[in-house]
Amino acid sequence: MTDAAAPGGPEDSRGQRLADWLDGLGLTDQLPAAGLPVVERDPTGRAHWTDPGTGEPLGEDALEALDDLLHHQGSEPEHAVPLALLQLARQARLRAELRASPTHDYASLARLRGASVEATRFAVHKLASRHLLLVVPVEAGVLVPGFQLTAGGEPRPDLVPLLTPLLAAGGDPWRTWAWLTRPAALLSGLVPADAAADPGTADLAAWGAVRLAELTATAR
Repeated sequence: MTDAAAPGGPEDSRGQRLADWLDGLGLTDQLPAAGLPVVERDPTGRAHWTDPGTGEPLGEDALEALDDLLHHQGSEPEHAVPLALLQLARQARLRAELRASPTHDYASLARLRGASVEATRFAVHKLASRHLLLVVPVEAGVLVPGFQLTAGGEPRPDLVPLLTPLLAAGGDPWRTWAWLTRPAALLSGLVPADAAADPGTADLAAWGAVRLAELTATAR
């Protein structure tokens, strides 16, 4: 270990400051997803930074480069916030909220439909291929958001004018789920999935879905 790497050395102080700053912002957990060096604390609370590719401790030059990278945005770099990490954190919070809402896997949906798991899996894939059902891939398989289903586990007919253009546009399934179930700016704050069920706002909800699908297709 060099003198610079010893506790109290220049990069030790920098590494501790960076770790405390990111902890204060609630962004430490987003470092791996961003492909950035990761930090762990020992029992004394001291921060230890490592390279995610090699597992080796970061030296002074690497910590300085990380410091510059995280502070490079804004006209006042010393007060800048790492926007990419903030976006990842917001995305993580949103996904956690969505996963906490009613969802089904193949087994639970099969029970709801009174069918076999195999038949349910086939039905889900068929409906998804026809852009009639939103299916969200996750680590363990798929999630079928419950908001789009009837009490018997069938797709809600009133959501077809929304789901068809959105799914055909090929956007991110998580974002599609979020847009359908949260207040939408395109609909002046209405929740699209709720607006679709109201004859008085169903056309507006369908228009908003088509417009979002157009924007999604253009951005790809």
